[in-house]
Amino acid sequence: MTNNLEEKRKQLVHYLKDIQSIETKEVEKAFLKIKRELFLPKEMADMAYADEALPIGFDQTISQPTTIAIMLEMLKVKEGMKAGEIGAGCGYASSLLSQLVGDTGKVISVEVIKELAEKGKKNIEKHEIKNVEIIQGEGVKTLQEKAPFDRILISAACPFIPKELFDSLNEGGKIVAPVGDRNSQTMQCMTKIKGKPVKEEYLKTYFVFVPLGGKHGFDKFYWNPGKNKWIKSQDDRIWLKKHEQINQRTKDQHKKIQSCTCHRD
Repeated sequence: MTNNLEEKRKQLVHYLKDIQSIETKEVEKAFLKIKRELFLPKEMADMAYADEALPIGFDQTISQPTTIAIMLEMLKVKEGMKAGEIGAGCGYASSLLSQLVGDTGKVISVEVIKELAEKGKKNIEKHEIKNVEIIQGEGVKTLQEKAPFDRILISAACPFIPKELFDSLNEGGKIVAPVGDRNSQTMQCMTKIKGKPVKEEYLKTYFVFVPLGGKHGFDKFYWNPGKNKWIKSQDDRIWLKKHEQINQRTKDQHKKIQSCTCHRD
């Protein structure tokens, strides 16, 4: 069965390259190295290399390989960097990040669900990965305490990218996150350039992620249809206004997309 899974892993990577979700050698090597089957229940091992999101318990999923590849390519991780992740889940994306930052880099991944955080730690140990730390806690607050970061990956749907995370970036740092409403999101990359946010957006498809919880999740904000944006405190309103301006600049740079597919996390 091992040889069969290795062949399926190669086939998946070949497919991800064909559809241009994987574009760089570094991301390709990471996907070939990390065994997705070790992050799933044993009875689901034979499904490990289907390009699908799969359940891992507690109403959570291991993300679709296409989705993770797109996010990692947008993140542009380099060897020696310090990367943070919100939504460790079973530890699969953390393990891929570990390959990209290399032995001289560090990955700190946060998971709010205690049982999943423990499962993620055990999965990391299976791969004998030494440069990943999985912490159980509230994502944004915990990463703030571990700042600064060169890269941050948010594996949960956000109403917008939290300002606290942007402030946790080094100059030139990047955050990649699915941003939108509860039902669909676009993948956004925010880069810190001269202390200010510059945003790019992946517009080839929409995504559906499990929503971010805690202070910066959807439950803590309300949607104002008149203003067409999420509202909370005065500070958040200022950040949301900047976010709105960035969104408009990004839209102006792209042609309108007539149709798209939808990827689930």
